[in-house]
Amino acid sequence: MFTLLAIAAESQQNAVSELFGKFGVNWPYFIASCLNFLLVIWVLKRYAFGPIQQMLEQRRERIAEGEEKLKLIEKQLAESEATTAAAIAKASEEALRMINEAKQGAAAFSEQKAQEAIAQAQQILAKAETAAKADRDRLNLELKREIGRLVAATTAQVAGKILTPDDQRRLNEEALAKVEA
Repeated sequence: MFTLLAIAAESQQNAVSELFGKFGVNWPYFIASCLNFLLVIWVLKRYAFGPIQQMLEQRRERIAEGEEKLKLIEKQLAESEATTAAAIAKASEEALRMINEAKQGAAAFSEQKAQEAIAQAQQILAKAETAAKADRDRLNLELKREIGRLVAATTAQVAGKILTPDDQRRLNEEALAKVEA
């Protein structure tokens, strides 16, 4: 069995050698080419691909930082909009409150002025009543004098004599008592 394997391995090796021989593979040049290839890969990885990958990684980090900053800015913008909306709502409420206070103040002022006008009208009416009473009293006094004079004159003509001041006074009092009753 081992011989079969050895024969198979030897036949494969001959086949490989024959194949490499057909393509003109020279083992020392092939190994040197492989070493050169590995050396070029190492140099490129170390001095070309490494810095490029590092630069790309730095770019990725900057882009990620930019996206984080953008999210932070969007959050701050939303907060700012909410704050602005709250400030506008508060200012609107304050303006409405001031308008209502102004309306109430105007109503109170109007009510106060109306009360003052009513008080002035009442004062005018009181003065007018006082003046009317004074005129009435004055007219009553004049009327009493005139009635007394007329009664005395009438009595003097009817009686045909001149009345004394005591008679005139007594007749005036009697006539006034009847008029007042």
